[in-house]
Amino acid sequence: MPRHFTDDEYAARVARAAAALRQAGLDALLIFAPESMYWLTGYDTFGFAMFQCMVLDADGRIDLLTRTPDLRQALFTSTLPRERIHIWQDAAGAAPERALAALLDRLGIAGRVGIETRTAGLTAHNGGMVAGAVEGLEEANEIIRDLRRVKSPAEIAHHRRAAALADAALDAALGCLGPGAFEGDILAAMQGAMLKGGGEPAANEIILGSGQAALMCRSFAGRWRLGEEDQVTIEWAGSHARYHAAMMRTVVIGPVPAAQRRMYDAARAALVACEAAMRPGAPMGDVYAAHAEVLDRAGYSHARLRACGYGMGAVFAPIWVDFPMFFAGNPQPMDAGQVFFLHMILMDSEAGLAMSLGHSVLLTETGPERLSRHAPDLIAL
Repeated sequence: MPRHFTDDEYAARVARAAAALRQAGLDALLIFAPESMYWLTGYDTFGFAMFQCMVLDADGRIDLLTRTPDLRQALFTSTLPRERIHIWQDAAGAAPERALAALLDRLGIAGRVGIETRTAGLTAHNGGMVAGAVEGLEEANEIIRDLRRVKSPAEIAHHRRAAALADAALDAALGCLGPGAFEGDILAAMQGAMLKGGGEPAANEIILGSGQAALMCRSFAGRWRLGEEDQVTIEWAGSHARYHAAMMRTVVIGPVPAAQRRMYDAARAALVACEAAMRPGAPMGDVYAAHAEVLDRAGYSHARLRACGYGMGAVFAPIWVDFPMFFAGNPQPMDAGQVFFLHMILMDSEAGLAMSLGHSVLLTETGPERLSRHAPDLIAL
């Protein structure tokens, strides 16, 4: 079986989740987030794009309602026995929400029932159907998410593997970057390095843009060749067993303009300040404040973003962000054992210059540990 953790670790997670339900006064939780399903049982599928629901009760029993294509997927990847996997049938007029309501009746689940709604695993359409079929549901989005934040030693090992894959991707990119390089070749080299290293595609695509597109923080269709003097912004993540470690760099092709070197110096200073603000128990907003103070003092308030990173974990498409984010006033405390991505992003539209610098860190009792072997140096080719 391809499960990535021991039976004991999965059992401990389920016990903690059941205890959290009892503490919240809930009799059961309807789980739609694929990350929650994966963390609890190892269930690994993109079938969440359809309708599926995992039901956890306050005694720790787990049942899965899904489609036929995911029956074997659940048997192969999860800890669930066959009798706990229930199938709703594809057919004209199919009503999976009614199948869910019937399953809850068979399981004898009543009373207070929570539901995960802030997830790509539950569309607004499907959520409306569920609300119409199961009365009295209560939003309970943080039950499993809170438990997932602090990583076990085995989870941290996967994050380290993911960071090594991200490093390999940067090595591969540096072997391709230069005047005349084709963006498609750079992307292929990076993705290939991570796949050959035993990883899988990250939860969102690699972001790469050159020239004016280096000022974008999103990917888009179209591939160009690099000029004799150019800039390339790349944001990517290694992913191992779905655990992610993201990185970000703006690479300068040719001589580094003095204005862009100043942008790098500010980004590097902001990164150092953010890491200094990271300590167990401190609010995430402190990290954002450190980022903003350094960049604003350097004159880049107009060019910086209003967030400077976020949590990392085992996540699924469409995005590798594992919320919450570092933004102004965020009171969420940081804990030892969490993994975060810090990104210092400057996009100066007036100057037409970009400078981004970022890597993933593990927060320890004494502060953050960079997971990448690549130092956050300015890369100029």
